[in-house]
This record gives sequence, C-alpha cells and structure tokens, in this order.
Amino acid sequence: MQKIIYTIQELDEISKEILDNATSKTLCFYGEMGSGKTTLIKAMVRSLGGGDQAKSPTFGIVNEYLLRDGDLLGYHFDFYRLESKQEAMDLGLEDYFNQDAWIFMEWPEKITGLLPSNCVNISIEVIDPVTRKIEIVSTK
Repeated sequence: MQKIIYTIQELDEISKEILDNATSKTLCFYGEMGSGKTTLIKAMVRSLGGGDQAKSPTFGIVNEYLLRDGDLLGYHFDFYRLESKQEAMDLGLEDYFNQDAWIFMEWPEKITGLLPSNCVNISIEVIDPVTRKIEIVSTK
C-alpha cells in the first residue's frame, strides 16, 4: 500500500506518479462526494495525452477519451447513479474491461463483484479544502 498526501498544486505531479507506478490500467476511485475523484482523473487524462477533455460522466455513466491523434485513451465511468449491477452489465461493462485502454471508475463499490481482479484501488480522503490523502492498493 502506498500513501500520498498532496495539494491541488501538486495534482499533475501526483497523477503522473500514480500512472507510472500503476500495476494495471484499471483504476478504481473511492472517496466521498467532493473528495476530488474527478479532478484527479482529469489530471491523469491530461498526463496521458488526452488534453482537457475529461469531465464527470455522472449522467451518461461513461465517457470515452481519445488521444490527440484519435486513438483510444480510455473510459471514465461514474457509477454513482446506478440502481443495480445489471445496469452496468447492460452497458457492456465486460467489453470495456477487455480492451487495452485505461479504465477510470468512480463509485466502483456500486459494482462490487463485477470488477476485474487486477484493479488499482485509489482511496481519497479530504484533509482540508486543498489537501488530500490517497491510499493506493493494487489487487493483483
């Protein structure tokens, strides 16, 4: 397990560190509403070459991100509004997991049992308005 305390000003540096050390391209983000899950994912998408296209997919459940050359970068899921695991299956979740792409998931606890075995779990805790503590645990 890795623990990191960071401020908003260090976000780009922290996102690169997490990506560089990730044991999987499937990242699960845990934390209360407003803890910075989407903000961290936006920084990661920028770090990976996706520009500033990242935004929360709360209402659409999933966003697709492309690299500047049009190649697939990955998918960003927000399961907050999911009513059942069946809804995730109806999205074709398994097909997304089988692609060679980055997968960023907010509120993965809503689909426990459907998650692949090789995830990186990132828990975010609010320390103060600009400081966060994250704990990173690889399941592989």
